[in-house]
Amino acid sequence: MNLTRAFVASGILAAGASLQPIPVAAQASERAVYASVIDADGQPVEGLNAAAFVVREDGLAREILRVVPAGEPMQIALLVDNSAAAAATISSLRQALTGFLTAMTEPAEGGGRHEVAIITLAGRPTIMASYTTDRETLLTAANRIFVESSSAAYLMDAIVETSQGLARRGAMRPVIIAITTEGPDYSTRNRNQALAALDLAGGIFHAVIVGPSATDFSEEGRDRAIVLGQGPEDHGGRREILFTATAVPNALLRLAAELRSQYKITYSRPQTLIPPDEVTVSAADPRVKAYGVPVRDPDGRGGR
Repeated sequence: MNLTRAFVASGILAAGASLQPIPVAAQASERAVYASVIDADGQPVEGLNAAAFVVREDGLAREILRVVPAGEPMQIALLVDNSAAAAATISSLRQALTGFLTAMTEPAEGGGRHEVAIITLAGRPTIMASYTTDRETLLTAANRIFVESSSAAYLMDAIVETSQGLARRGAMRPVIIAITTEGPDYSTRNRNQALAALDLAGGIFHAVIVGPSATDFSEEGRDRAIVLGQGPEDHGGRREILFTATAVPNALLRLAAELRSQYKITYSRPQTLIPPDEVTVSAADPRVKAYGVPVRDPDGRGGR
């Protein structure tokens, strides 16, 4: 939706820290963040310019140089729960994937095409479709997803392996979307390994949780809950809890619209400063929210 006045985009963007001082230099350097801005209904807010945003590093305002629609292609990994716990939702999941994949295989703002991979979670992480821009390949893979009876999910393992794969590929705009139920997780990796892997990937992490909440006091259950809560918060995404499977198609369509409407905000950082612990983006109207991550450097590091 196009708006003619400024809206707030408030959200903490993941930014790492190095405690080594940076040598004094005469000129400031440019840094950038990708940011999604959504309203109270989860719809993207479009048409914002540099005057609408404030970028702060550790509380200090920075000069915004440019705000443009984010045009670089994304590398999107869909982690789809097809364990026994997803039996009641699998039909809606396939429908939701069809809508999401159709939207995300349209050309990006800059003319390129987003790459998408599909990984299922039952039994072990299984690649149903490797990263591709081809819509028919992805739709065929999505329609081949069925529940594996008597199986648990391996979400933590999938997050680790997918993040490592994105890092090896040198993905410049990675996005991981976990679509999962509240069933048991039998992963061999723990929450620390999963969160560290998301740091390595350096991209956005969204979690879509389907079905009634379940109380799992096991160590694996606690790890899963922490990653699904802290992961989006620390990595520029959001967690959405859906109580019915029929809500999944619309939720994924909203997420596709949000991703396709991201901004790239370029700002100036004095080179005499140490890298910040925290980068925030804000504007004038608290009725909207923003999520995002620093743009990665060409060498694959986070844009901090």
